[in-house]
Amino acid sequence: MKTIRRAVTRTLCGALLLSGSAVACKDSFLQVTNPNLIDASTVDPTSGAATLALSAQQNFATAIGWLIMYGAWFTGEANVSDTFPTRNEFGFRTISDLNGSLNTDVWQPLSLAASSTQIVLALDLPNPTTNISLARAATFRGFAVLQMATDFCTGTLSSGPGKPGPELTTAQMLDTAIVWFTKGVDVGNANGTTDGKNLASASLVGRARAKLQKGDKAGAKADADAVPAGFSLNLTFVDDLTNRTRLSNRLWSFTFDRGSISVPTFFQTTDPRVPFKAPGTHTLQPQDAVPGGFYIQQKYPAYASPVRLASKLEADYISAEASADPVQQLALINARRAANSLPAYTGATDAASVMTELFTQRAFEFYMEGKRIGDYRRSPASTLGIAATGSAYVKPGYAPVGSQNCYPIPRAERDNNEAMKKP
Repeated sequence: MKTIRRAVTRTLCGALLLSGSAVACKDSFLQVTNPNLIDASTVDPTSGAATLALSAQQNFATAIGWLIMYGAWFTGEANVSDTFPTRNEFGFRTISDLNGSLNTDVWQPLSLAASSTQIVLALDLPNPTTNISLARAATFRGFAVLQMATDFCTGTLSSGPGKPGPELTTAQMLDTAIVWFTKGVDVGNANGTTDGKNLASASLVGRARAKLQKGDKAGAKADADAVPAGFSLNLTFVDDLTNRTRLSNRLWSFTFDRGSISVPTFFQTTDPRVPFKAPGTHTLQPQDAVPGGFYIQQKYPAYASPVRLASKLEADYISAEASADPVQQLALINARRAANSLPAYTGATDAASVMTELFTQRAFEFYMEGKRIGDYRRSPASTLGIAATGSAYVKPGYAPVGSQNCYPIPRAERDNNEAMKKP
């Protein structure tokens, strides 16, 4: 570097001297002074709380794309047309805690989403009962913890930078999510703006989902019924060529760019809620062949396609399931079938059969929205289209389908989290 600097300096000085400049020609010509260290005591993070909260929201939006894709492979929403052995482990439901994709693609983005919201929530912000940044951070911490509770068998949450937390059970994570959703509801409603009310309604749906997963059916139904009619909140994405990994829709990226997602037979129907293109109707190629050919999803047909986060429609499904009332469930089933130009349900009307049909409608309704692992764990008998334990994997050359219904915490987390290490 010294040699390069001297050569450049001499070249520049030669040009200056030829031009008649009297500037001194020394090796220090290109030297710069490094900025002084920033004194943390002079930085006020509360002045940037809005930016921090929006960044935390984007962290969740980035993470949910990974979670939806891996969850789709895990629960039969998609075949793994990817060659990575670590990704195929999700497809045949035998995931090692040493799985690199589990750690880098799933666990790390979700942990970042959860921890970045905590940074905002720990700030001493003005008007804490109405502050929109607190409402936003609480809402997205709730959703991050809820996804950890549904997708992972156990979890862990930091209480701040450099403060790792202990291992948490599913019940503990659901309780934690409920706490943050409650804050999102209270602060969002008190804020009173359209943004605040939307965050409050999203938190209400999230809290209903968490309570349903926990088994609190009465609480889930009460929250679901309180969600305003017509409510829906989407996570937005953009087609930014320079930053598609963070800002664009993951499902389209892994359909178009990588050829890793193929719609399986169970979802290859005329139901408009799961649009797809069959082989021969498109020119995309899969990374790895799957039986039957490469069926590409069209629910997310562009890099800027939004992803639904929470809605009154989901609340209606939660209310119907929590009610345990076949009459209410059949009313919703037939209403949704009619709304999608499908004939009325004509199957058996015993409680178990109606619940299975409710879950089937739910599967098409919320296809690749990150909810199906929770459905599978909550009621495996009602969740159709998932390969049975011990059955052959859809692609040859791999182990049979395993028995996992959730993901293990990555070994990297256990090895580096002081709060989880055994004495």
